[in-house]
Amino acid sequence: MGTREDTEDAKVNWHWRNSMRPVRFFALDARAAIPFIILLFHFRMYTLFVTIVITISFWMFERRGLSFPSALRTMRTWLIGQRRPGWISPRRKRLIDYG
Repeated sequence: MGTREDTEDAKVNWHWRNSMRPVRFFALDARAAIPFIILLFHFRMYTLFVTIVITISFWMFERRGLSFPSALRTMRTWLIGQRRPGWISPRRKRLIDYG
């Protein structure tokens, strides 16, 4: 493997390797914890129910291997459909031949 000096050298650089890891809130991405913040300020039974449903749904997405942003894109695709135009037809860029 390596000597003690190699492992001490690697320990110095651990913080750089972990700098782009997603922030976690228990077992979920921290962005999925936003409903809990809303629940703290507006505690009602329906808010609790919505928070639990959102938490379970994002937990299921993470079990399937989707991150929080990709889970949002997947839900958007499921709700809207596969085909959705990015621009209305007059604003679409046309191919121009400058030759």
